[in-house]
Amino acid sequence: MIEGLVQHLTGDAIVGILAFQAVVLLVVFSNAAVLVRPRRTGSGTQPLVSLLVPARNEAANVGACVRSLLAQAYPRLEILVLDDRSEDDTRAILERERARDARLVVLPGEKPPPGWTGKNWACHQLSLAAHGDVLLFADADTVFFEPDAVDKTIGALQASRADLLSGLPRQALGTPGEQLLVPLFYWAFLGFTPLAAHLLWRRAPVARAVGQLMVFRRGAYDAVGGHAAVRGSVVDDLDLARRVAGAGLACRILDATSIVSCRMYRGGREAMAGFAKNLFAAFGYAILPYAFAWGWLAYAYLTPIAILLLHAALPTRVPAQPALLAAAIALSLVQWTFTYARLRLPLWPALLYPVTFVAFLAVAVRSFVDGVFRRATWKGRAVERPPTRWV
Repeated sequence: MIEGLVQHLTGDAIVGILAFQAVVLLVVFSNAAVLVRPRRTGSGTQPLVSLLVPARNEAANVGACVRSLLAQAYPRLEILVLDDRSEDDTRAILERERARDARLVVLPGEKPPPGWTGKNWACHQLSLAAHGDVLLFADADTVFFEPDAVDKTIGALQASRADLLSGLPRQALGTPGEQLLVPLFYWAFLGFTPLAAHLLWRRAPVARAVGQLMVFRRGAYDAVGGHAAVRGSVVDDLDLARRVAGAGLACRILDATSIVSCRMYRGGREAMAGFAKNLFAAFGYAILPYAFAWGWLAYAYLTPIAILLLHAALPTRVPAQPALLAAAIALSLVQWTFTYARLRLPLWPALLYPVTFVAFLAVAVRSFVDGVFRRATWKGRAVERPPTRWV
């Protein structure tokens, strides 16, 4: 039995893995091609834009975020930041920035009603206060480092005719833990979401968005119910994108790496906690699909390396075809390094992709355990989770 398994893993299995790797690489290339590029607005085509920032315990980030928004050259802006009952110096920092520039509007957040997550409630309050024809939601850890960032984002929204344009900011990565974990999110995004499907069919069930930067036409936001429609969701960006696509509206992804940056987490421990909050939720807390997806990815990306190492150590007991194994590993490297280079990420975690994947696999296990026992917290609040299900 063991010999049969070894024979399968060193023969037919590698051929299957090669086919899978080739398909993923095609998806990566096609996604890179269909990402929307920033572009300037034309004269007379500049709608009123509401820049909306929810902020809870963001003392380390919100000052730089707000200053970058106030430095924008776009002429028709309103800037609203909601202090979501912060327990640090967030409110004091916002008040100092408002004293320097009266264009900044600071809103006090109310306590989330039952059934709402904190961020969704904060975004909902911001949407009610906004007057813009376009609603641009940005996280408090983003920085619009290009003065024309808003103008180029709105230009991209208009050129792509999107109803929801979500951006991929450049990830600012400080510690080695951040550099190891955070970029894998972009690898998964670019490798396993066929964005081109929405060019052919708006209702394609693979809609995606990134909550760090989401730009809605006001009519589309209201038509899908806004954040009120996803009030209890932990992955509100994904659920809003799915609602937009389900309504037959256009959902596109912007390559914002040249105009906006984001430091998603500060340190590897915070990155692990943040991703653990979202991973299982992205699968709707469905146990079997979650287990299959991570099991298959572990099989596809780690098996060729394991077999090659065993073959090198025990060539007579573990016969293999080194050329096929090397081809599978090479395809993996191309996927990872192309994605990381395309989105301006450090390359060393891509070159060490087995280490990166194993580290993220630990995050996936933690996310599952937290989800099953419903014990996750974020920024001092318990994260409400629905019961798990098998499928």
